[in-house]
Amino acid sequence: MFNQLFQRIVATEAGWAPLALRIPAGIIFIAHGAQKLFGWFGGGGLQGTGEFMASIGLHPGYLMAFLAGAAEFFGGVALIVGLLVRPAGAVLAFTMLVAIFAVHFENGLFLSNGGYEFGLALLGASVALTLSGAGRASVDEWLARRVTVTAAEPGVAKGVA
Repeated sequence: MFNQLFQRIVATEAGWAPLALRIPAGIIFIAHGAQKLFGWFGGGGLQGTGEFMASIGLHPGYLMAFLAGAAEFFGGVALIVGLLVRPAGAVLAFTMLVAIFAVHFENGLFLSNGGYEFGLALLGASVALTLSGAGRASVDEWLARRVTVTAAEPGVAKGVA
């Protein structure tokens, strides 16, 4: 049963198109996660981001900053290498929904007013990758080719050379 679930998670026949989403979205997510976790690129780090999150009602702020930062940073890494892209995309989509509705929605669509258009674009990319899988040039593709479930013994994995 675990092997069938794993096969569904890493399965992808989407071709090269997801790579065009994975790389730029992964870079953006890593950078934003690094701002939250480490204070890089002018970010507030866990302390500053945690204080901000608490100020908008996301309590405990420090934990929320850690969760959002970790989702973005490690999710971005997963997108770039193409490892577990479906679950990473789902976590990132949830993170973007929280960002949109907790921070940006009341400011309208446009980014120039602090709106949600950037978060919406990242939400779209995350959902698309959750649905399509990693596509070509990914660890998921490599794993999917090497793990097969035999028809005679469902749930038993065999390595394919």
